[in-house]
Amino acid sequence: MPDGFRMLKIYNTRGREKQEFTPREAHKVRMYVCGMTVYDYCHVGHARMLIAFDVVLRWLRASGYEVDYVRNITDIDDKIIKRASERGVSIGALTNEFIGYMHEDIGALGIERPTHEPRATEFVPQMLDLIGKLERNNLAYAAKDGDVNFSVRDFPRYGKLSGKSLEQLRAGERVAPGSGKRDPLDFVMWKRAKPEEPPEARWESRYGPGRPGWHIECSAMALSLLGEQFDIHGGGTDLQFPHHENEIAQSEGATGKPFANYWLHNGFLNVDNEKMSKSLGNFFTIRDVLKRYDPEVVRFFLLRTQYRSPFNYSDLHLDDARSALTRFYVALRDVPDDGAPLDWTEAHAVRFQDAMNDDFNTPVALAAMFDLANELNKTRAPVAARQLRRLGGVLGLLQRDSVEFLQSAPSQSGLDDSAIEALVAERNAAKKAKDYATADRIRADLLAHRIVLEDSAQGTLWRRS
Repeated sequence: MPDGFRMLKIYNTRGREKQEFTPREAHKVRMYVCGMTVYDYCHVGHARMLIAFDVVLRWLRASGYEVDYVRNITDIDDKIIKRASERGVSIGALTNEFIGYMHEDIGALGIERPTHEPRATEFVPQMLDLIGKLERNNLAYAAKDGDVNFSVRDFPRYGKLSGKSLEQLRAGERVAPGSGKRDPLDFVMWKRAKPEEPPEARWESRYGPGRPGWHIECSAMALSLLGEQFDIHGGGTDLQFPHHENEIAQSEGATGKPFANYWLHNGFLNVDNEKMSKSLGNFFTIRDVLKRYDPEVVRFFLLRTQYRSPFNYSDLHLDDARSALTRFYVALRDVPDDGAPLDWTEAHAVRFQDAMNDDFNTPVALAAMFDLANELNKTRAPVAARQLRRLGGVLGLLQRDSVEFLQSAPSQSGLDDSAIEALVAERNAAKKAKDYATADRIRADLLAHRIVLEDSAQGTLWRRS
């Protein structure tokens, strides 16, 4: 960890508070994040989750930790089987196709690959072993319909993540006729094969041919790759219950040990205040958005909100993000980088660090960078350019040539002459009042809109670039 680094605090869903982060090993962090179910293109809501944990990964590394990062791929489930049947292709062909598209899309957004990217179908033996352990611990039972279920009533800690008692969770629930469940909260770990399902969707087991349930997949992959106890488990807030609650029950029920120490959940990306999702049909695929917006603009847009907070997707917000990112590249234009490493003791870097150590607060970190950009606009000092680029790099930003970015950006103007004249007058008033910070900000904003100011003895002239 760099000298002078403060203690990282993260919001632990299981404790419902910010807690100091202490990994199980002094210089190593083990982290598991629930990844994609691959039967369609990734949408921008998926990008929000993936970038949230990409930032966690980057900040842990910047803090001096080695990170063993697992982000799984679900490549067998009901939706995948259905989509493959609809398209007349094999399950493997469908999932390989969309895994390739996923890598293209998230790679464009600067999301780093995890240390391990296991596919569920590669870990079926481990899943069956885990189910066997739970059966021996009297936490699993084979139902009359051929499924194997987890017995929730026999795991006394169930509900600790969601903060609900079994009585609250069971309120109004009924066992579906013919389901084979003893209790409505019991969940399936092994699904008996259906006659209409293709052979590639079934595996042989002592319970009969079938396939794993979703929850057992993540438990088995996490335990196999990270061990019985690890540091961070993450995913979208919609996974808190039942998926993550069920993972805890399975994993701790099998090992008798606490599963993950810290549980992180990112907030939704919404459309009109409603979660963006394929089931609601209100989603925008990453690749469609990237046809209209630079990938770095999309990344910047998603970083402007702290990862736990929900926020709305809109073209207006993306346009604003493009203008704001342009301000950074305008500040960096024509200022050489001095080539030195990031100085974490510099004032803006200290503010950035404090923000990131406060539960990865990227909006506050970006505010420190904006102040640094304003200083760079005034001083044109290589040391300031270096600090700005290095801080941006921690977040996966500002690593391109400034001229290349500015030339590739579409015209940002959108300001009519009267609006420009009003901003010029406001800047002149600020200069007269010796409020140079405001004057510099207005000049930078106009530059972001490709409006160039030229001060002379006769006054301030402007032109569109």
